[in-house]
Amino acid sequence: MSKKVLFRIFLALAAYGIFVLLVINFYDDSPANMKWEDREAYNRQFISKLKLGEFTFDDALEHLGNPDITEAKKAFDKNYQVLFYRTQHVKSDGITTQDECSYLLFVDNILTEFAVADHYKGLDYAINEHSGINMQAHTTEVPFPNND
Repeated sequence: MSKKVLFRIFLALAAYGIFVLLVINFYDDSPANMKWEDREAYNRQFISKLKLGEFTFDDALEHLGNPDITEAKKAFDKNYQVLFYRTQHVKSDGITTQDECSYLLFVDNILTEFAVADHYKGLDYAINEHSGINMQAHTTEVPFPNND
């Protein structure tokens, strides 16, 4: 092989290496910048690997980005937060609904439960399940005023 061919091979490899370094350093691959199909797949894959008790609320925001839907409530001196991330497409209407999501339940910022949203029974039910206290015995319902 001539020196000219070797030089061109070396130059091509160096250019490729520089390109890879630039992509690694400057490409923003956050979920917020993904197409909705890619984000759903990413969310599904990421959520399926979570471990209860080892994943925090801040980890969720860092790795999954802002949630599509949220709920939060303080009860029995604990903070309950539910984050919904879109994981399955149902209807092309431009609106993300709970049936298109998976939920992550955090109690005092620690992941305690996650599943597809079809299994979500509401924040009050989750509080009741995780507190071991019958919430109905400790809450008072205030009727919504009727403006007839």
